Amino acid sequence: MRIIVGITGGIAAYKAPELVRLLKKAGHEVRCAATDHALQFVTRPTLETVSGHPLYCDLFASGGTEHISLKDWGELLVVAPATANIIGKVASGIADDALSTLLLAFSGKPVVMAPAMNSDMWAHPAVQRNIQTLEGWGIRMVGPETGELACGTSGTGRMSEPEDIAEAICNFEFRISNSEKENGDAASSSEFKVQNPKLAGRKWIVTAGPTYERIDSVRFIGNYSSGKMGFALAEALAEAGAEVELVAGPTALQASHPRIHLTRVESAREMYAAATELFPQCNGAILSAAVADYRPGVCADHKLKKQGDEGMTLTLVQNPDILATLGSMKQPGQTLVGFALETDNELANAEGKLQRKNLDYIVLNSLRDQGAGFGVDTNKVTILSRGGSRRDCPLMSKREVAREIVATVTQ
Repeated sequence: MRIIVGITGGIAAYKAPELVRLLKKAGHEVRCAATDHALQFVTRPTLETVSGHPLYCDLFASGGTEHISLKDWGELLVVAPATANIIGKVASGIADDALSTLLLAFSGKPVVMAPAMNSDMWAHPAVQRNIQTLEGWGIRMVGPETGELACGTSGTGRMSEPEDIAEAICNFEFRISNSEKENGDAASSSEFKVQNPKLAGRKWIVTAGPTYERIDSVRFIGNYSSGKMGFALAEALAEAGAEVELVAGPTALQASHPRIHLTRVESAREMYAAATELFPQCNGAILSAAVADYRPGVCADHKLKKQGDEGMTLTLVQNPDILATLGSMKQPGQTLVGFALETDNELANAEGKLQRKNLDYIVLNSLRDQGAGFGVDTNKVTILSRGGSRRDCPLMSKREVAREIVATVTQ
């Protein structure tokens, strides 16, 4: 492919020449674009030598239209490092230098960003909001990683290594029509499709969101689940090639991928009925829904009125256990993944659930972790396997966490 590598003013800019070298070694043609601040960390001669092309860093070069000609040439734009500044500019539609102008002109073509910044900056709500916005537009994030940072501290914010970024790019397939390719132009509607031969043509179930257990005609018992993690998992499976049966409790979210079939339910028993009916025809299931363990024993068909100053006593009965039931139904070749949201003894409780319910993997959430849990756009998880392996994922957007989960449970 014809790849543009964009470099911004972070200390990790010194790694950009190695990324260019790896991409060229893989057979791609590469050109570079840089901000003025990037050139405080890596020089113009270095980037021009390693790419074999002039560096684009002056918005007013070539009569101020070079961002258009470079956009027409490129099929993929990779920003590494992607600072909080460039992420915020693109999310806000700001174009005030060569690279930010090129990024806005590149609209409709695939973009990859490798974030790099201090861990406190990465965790800031504004940065996470901007990341969510860009991912919603189809921009793919690689990293950041957790490790030692340039400021002398450790945390999440370290740019992924050039080898990992190059490998991630090689794992993406870009849909470009034959006619456009023959004409030498990149498709204006190019988009990502993650290559995963283990998922192509396979069918998976995902459960998402809360369940509502009715008390009467207007009241219910529920929880704070937004469904964002489950919908992100369904999208990650679908973009990897799977056909997805998404069974969702009450949530305002919508599924956009054409390979997702959405079934809406309200109660735990409705979700149980849908999941147990679908599972025998599926290759795997990821049950991320926050299913109510109990429901009122009696549901009134009218609004219950207050009776003086007396309180109300509800008798609760246990709901069917969807995860345990699917675990008992599981056949050789099927993969079953559960979630565990814990507040104490997290690992022990998750490992116990993994074994007790005959799961292949369990994804552990801890409410002790800032930025994880219900209603937020980020998550921090640990993926445990029945074979004893453990994968710790740093705080990332739920879209990126979903891709990590899908890659782990289908390896």
